[in-house]
Amino acid sequence: MTAVVCIGSISNIKALWESRIKKHQEELKAESCRRGRGSLGEISDIWESRIQLSKLKEKVYNEEGRLILRIEKEEWKTLPACLVKLPQLQEWQLHRTGLTTIPTFINNFNDLLVLDLSRNVISKIPREIGRLTKLRELLLSYNRITEVPAEISGCENLERLELAVNKDISELPAQLSKLTQLTHLDLNMNQFSTIPEAVLELPALEWLDIGSNKLKTLPQDIDKMQNLHTLWLQRNEISQLPESIRCLQNLSTLVLSNNRMRMIPVYLQSLQNLRFVNFRDNPLELEVSLPPSKDEEDEERELFGLQFMHAYIQESRNAGILDMEDLKML
Repeated sequence: MTAVVCIGSISNIKALWESRIKKHQEELKAESCRRGRGSLGEISDIWESRIQLSKLKEKVYNEEGRLILRIEKEEWKTLPACLVKLPQLQEWQLHRTGLTTIPTFINNFNDLLVLDLSRNVISKIPREIGRLTKLRELLLSYNRITEVPAEISGCENLERLELAVNKDISELPAQLSKLTQLTHLDLNMNQFSTIPEAVLELPALEWLDIGSNKLKTLPQDIDKMQNLHTLWLQRNEISQLPESIRCLQNLSTLVLSNNRMRMIPVYLQSLQNLRFVNFRDNPLELEVSLPPSKDEEDEERELFGLQFMHAYIQESRNAGILDMEDLKML
């Protein structure tokens, strides 16, 4: 039997085959373009990272053998991941950069001694910061922090902690008391209603500013802070002081301006090392004036200082208006 070839069928098959080949070629071309764009994107990211790293290296200074990253008044809302290629940095000083976050890769900087990120818009302290065991100074004043993580206790060599003017911090974790080397603590202008227990337990604390908060009283066990030599309590709502404050025998500076003190307790005279006090802008019941001084630059007299305190207590005795606690001290 003679084979019959259907020309129309062969043409249709050929057309279909060619169509499939064309479609496949187009798909290959499209895939190639996508890969090309991906490669270009990767190359672009690599170059961008190199550019950022180059810019950061320009901000690194060697001062007395210490490598410092210093950026002032430049916009760096976030820090690029390429920064981890500079693990030898010992200080970060970034001020007024608009920085919004502390990167979680901060724990890669094992040699960091000073982390100064004050005057930015940081709202959170990452838990990873607790791995910086060599850190000595953590300066985060003038930010927007609301909470201090317990992990900060891991910074076992921390000597200075500044959290002033964050405005919304009202508590500190109990673990903070583990910072056995901490000598300087600034909590000025926040929302504390009392001195946190963790602060009272800090064994080495020498300098405390908790002014411009909402303190009405001081804790009875304030005498735990035996190494304290400077205490700033300005702009609070304190009306009286606990008798236990007389046990702070290392106290040399006590600032109580802009409070609600009506009397100056006699037991403050027990503070033998007290050199500077300030009672300005308190509603004190007695008007006490000091005799003219030969020294026109006597700041203690002008600032309601030490001489004023002694004169006021003496005048209180003379007027017979000492309270019962004061009478016990006589």
